[in-house]
Amino acid sequence: MKGRREYIIRKAMELYALKGYQNVSITDLQFSLDIGRGTLYYYFKDQDELFRTCMEHYFLEPKQRALSAVPEDVTIDKMIDAMLDYLHSLREALMTFDIKTINTSNVNDLMFTAYSRFPHLHRKAQRLALKELELWRKAIYADQRAGLIRRDIDREQIALMFAHIKNSYDSGLGQTQMDFSLLEKTYSEFHKLLKI
Repeated sequence: MKGRREYIIRKAMELYALKGYQNVSITDLQFSLDIGRGTLYYYFKDQDELFRTCMEHYFLEPKQRALSAVPEDVTIDKMIDAMLDYLHSLREALMTFDIKTINTSNVNDLMFTAYSRFPHLHRKAQRLALKELELWRKAIYADQRAGLIRRDIDREQIALMFAHIKNSYDSGLGQTQMDFSLLEKTYSEFHKLLKI
C-alpha cells in the first residue's frame, strides 16, 4: 500500500510540474497513473489533498530534514553544505520522474500556486525560511567569534543575502542538467568577501 501511495505522489507531482496544478484534471491523473477514480480517492480525498501532499513531500519535508540536520556548532561552511545537500536531494527526487524537461521554473510556479492556494503551506514555508535565516545568523556569529570573518558586517543583512543566493537560483536547465556548481561558486565567492 505504501508503495502505491508513493507512486501516486510521484506521478502526480510529475504531471503538476509539467502542466501546472490548474491544468491537471482527475481524468489526467487517472490516465497517467493507470488507476481508477476509486483507487485515487482511496488514498486521497480529493485532488487538493493530493497536491498538498506532493508539495509537502517534495519541498517542505526535505527542507525541514535539511535544517534539522544542521549541527549545533553551525558555521557558514556547514550551512552552505546543508543548503547544497537540500538542493541535491531535490534534484535527485526530480530525477526519478519519467519526464526530463522539468526545471526550476516549473518548480517555482508550483510553489507559488501552492502557497497562494493553501495558506497553511505558505505558513509552513515561512517558518522554514525563518529557521533557515536564524541558522545563517548563528553560523555568521560563530564564524565572527572564531575570527574567520569580519566583525564589522551586519549579521542580519548577510544572513538575508545568503538565503537570497539559494532562493534566487534558477538554472533554467532541464532536471537532467541541474548543475549546482554555479550556486556553489556563488556561495564560495560571497563567503570569501566576508573573510578577514
